Amino acid sequence: MGSMNKAAKYAQTLWNYHKLHQPIKKSDCIIALGNSDVRTAQKAADLFNQGFGDILVVTGGFGRLTKEKFSQPEAYIFANEAIKLGVPKEKIVIEDASTNTFDNIRFTKKALTEKGVSPAGFIIVTKPYMERRAIETFKSVWPNMPVQVTSPELEFDEYPNQAISSELLIHMIVGDQQRLMIFSESGNVSRQDFPPEVIDAYDALVRLGYTKQIIPNENINNLLTAVSDGSKV
Repeated sequence: MGSMNKAAKYAQTLWNYHKLHQPIKKSDCIIALGNSDVRTAQKAADLFNQGFGDILVVTGGFGRLTKEKFSQPEAYIFANEAIKLGVPKEKIVIEDASTNTFDNIRFTKKALTEKGVSPAGFIIVTKPYMERRAIETFKSVWPNMPVQVTSPELEFDEYPNQAISSELLIHMIVGDQQRLMIFSESGNVSRQDFPPEVIDAYDALVRLGYTKQIIPNENINNLLTAVSDGSKV
């Protein structure tokens, strides 16, 4: 088996672990977590148009993958995509300052409060391989608030496109797995019980060199400071 085939096999294990396949029910508010893939905004708009939520929050400033790719903050890219797909502008709340997932939720909470909106439940829309981290982050920032998570209906081998190569996808999956492990260990999210095959797959991908999106050991404290106090990264 070639190294790419081995990597794809390990990445599929991580993908399967992070994609939760939750059945989605109607809620008050849909949150599209900003990232480099507008398919997230398309999925959120589709849910809104189907009546799964009454408000659509689009989040994100410039993240680690969008600093050079986007000319506007992620939230504006997502808002424009949602409007193009028929979501009324007045039903969209824009949060354009966050640069990490913890701040996505913190600043969303603040923006809704400032507008006098008090949703009783949320649907998070994110990337398929980020579902687990997204919902755990939400629960940490906003305890006891009902929340569901979903993502574009794409499988691992369907996800790459012109903007996201198969190789970049694997780097991103490894980065998300590392972040969840860091946040679990530090107590920023609830303690996660990672199955042995997930740890083995992560370690194997690191050995194969899929490390472009992981945090170097010397920068982990900076990451934890940023997500703990809301500062920018």
